[in-house]
Amino acid sequence: MKKETIIQGSLFEEDYLIRTLGSLGNSPEVALTELVANAWDAGATIVDIYIPEEKGLNLIIEDNGVGLSKDEFYSRWMKLGYNRLKHQGKKVLFPKGVDQQRYAYGRNGVGRHGMLCFNNEYKVITNNSGKKSEFTITTKSEKEPFIIKEQNFGTSEKGGTKLIVEVVKNLPKPEHILEVISARFLHDPNFKVSINRKTIQLEEHKGLIFSETVNIEDIELKIHLIDSKKARKSTLYQGIAFWQSGRLVGEPSWIVGFNMVLDGRTKQAKRYSVVVQTNDLAEFIKEDWTGFKNTKELNPIFDKVDETVHKMFSEIAKENIEETTKQIKNEYRKEYNELSPLGKYEFNEAIESIALNNPTARQDSVNLAVETVINLEKTRSGSELLQKLSLFSEEDVEGLNKLLDKWTVKDALTVLDEIDKRISVIEAIRKLSSDKSVDELHVLHPLIASARWIFGPEFDSPEYASNNQLQTTIEKVFNKKIDKSVFNNHKKRPDIVVAGDSTFSITGTVDFDTSNGITNINKVLIIELKRGGFKLGKTERNQAVGYVEDFMNCGTLIGSPYINAFVVGETFSEKIQPISKVSNGSDVEMGKVQICLFSQIVDSSERRLFNLRKRLNKRYDNASGMELFERQRKIVI
Repeated sequence: MKKETIIQGSLFEEDYLIRTLGSLGNSPEVALTELVANAWDAGATIVDIYIPEEKGLNLIIEDNGVGLSKDEFYSRWMKLGYNRLKHQGKKVLFPKGVDQQRYAYGRNGVGRHGMLCFNNEYKVITNNSGKKSEFTITTKSEKEPFIIKEQNFGTSEKGGTKLIVEVVKNLPKPEHILEVISARFLHDPNFKVSINRKTIQLEEHKGLIFSETVNIEDIELKIHLIDSKKARKSTLYQGIAFWQSGRLVGEPSWIVGFNMVLDGRTKQAKRYSVVVQTNDLAEFIKEDWTGFKNTKELNPIFDKVDETVHKMFSEIAKENIEETTKQIKNEYRKEYNELSPLGKYEFNEAIESIALNNPTARQDSVNLAVETVINLEKTRSGSELLQKLSLFSEEDVEGLNKLLDKWTVKDALTVLDEIDKRISVIEAIRKLSSDKSVDELHVLHPLIASARWIFGPEFDSPEYASNNQLQTTIEKVFNKKIDKSVFNNHKKRPDIVVAGDSTFSITGTVDFDTSNGITNINKVLIIELKRGGFKLGKTERNQAVGYVEDFMNCGTLIGSPYINAFVVGETFSEKIQPISKVSNGSDVEMGKVQICLFSQIVDSSERRLFNLRKRLNKRYDNASGMELFERQRKIVI
């Protein structure tokens, strides 16, 4: 078989490997944590790190692990993506004389490149079985991602590995590195890490949040909660670590006995760890120290640990409640802003309760609870429920009674009252609008004006109200003093103007200018209502356009409010356009006039109420228009 000829192999920039390492190549705390983890995997019990005060000097990491032979260095250190699990298994090999059990962190062989965080060249001195090997590693090669630049071999009476690098970038801060690394490897008291000859005892650690001593009969436990700040990507040794007489029992885990104290996928599980110190559990430990014996006598002990740890997390939740609430509000900003003031208050109470009573809940569970609270708050309002019901299919509407079974009586009454009120308005308008004898001032206009939702959802807001600025404008435009006595209960209704054969209701939204503290009219809604049976023509349309222009140029409204004017009648002339836009001298649209028919109002409102009027017609068929009007008037009053 003919040997295949290679025309051109791969070339590598000298910083290729560094650029592929991510945070390992530019974060000192990540790089040093990974290198300490390598020492853990090598069976070390002591790791000494020297960090210089300035760049240009050497950073040194030395451990007392098993070290590497020359051949092992070639096959392991120099292999990209070395699979430790495949070639060495999960268990750690210790130097002679060390009686411990440990599982390795290493999986993909990336951690050993941590020295490249400080320079693209470093030295490895490793001792194994009486032989010493020295290698200088560099990335300054186009042919390989990294190469052995120099090597020397000799003898040595000690074991372990020393790494040396001249720091030219990313100089670490010794105090910070000591705090981070000690927190991450604090679970095993027999693994000691020092930075510049300094170590941190558990009781002195800055990450120690809570400590509590508990007693169960003759057994004393000291339980410590530690904040490891930035957790390792691997969650192998996060959890609750039991120390019996200063020695680790088994592996740390969030499962204690039959209790899952914490879901390992939660952010708390990835940030915090727990140490339980005791001298009283020796009789319950397996001979090889891989864990506890399976005995029911341990159940109350594990239950007490579970209870205490949850209490500690509840205290953390209390301290962070403001931050937690702010974070949740920000995530659900749109939904939160749509709630009523009462709804917002109750939402805040609910979030506080969720955070305090379920401090270890997963984020997706918290999100589900928050969304449930928001939906419940929305259903407290009849209007919000109507909005939901408007999306129902015919089958959904028929199942309304089943849904009501799940609501409180108060909620059900709120919805039914709102539905009855709105359908009564539609029916009253439908039955009275063609009757020329009906008093539009005291009957038709109150119906229309009290139901602005007919003209669009944007007008169905408590922001629309009468105010002095608008009243002054009305008096100037219509050139007459408004007689409030001609209209009952005027304070709860829009301003009414009586002019010949028309009545006008005029309301506006107020916008508060935070820069100067002054309120301005933002929008104006004008409803001109003709008597029953009236046919609208060009004259009526143009007259309404004139009113809009007068409002624009009256000199009493600060700002430039947009004006919506509706002229309502029985029919309209086919010779006019039903919608006319009104612009100022700069050709900027400032408002519009719309011809609107009573029948159109009825049709539109029926659709807004998902045609429930047709389904409930028997309820209103026997009531006259005036009876429905009286019913509506009593509701408003």
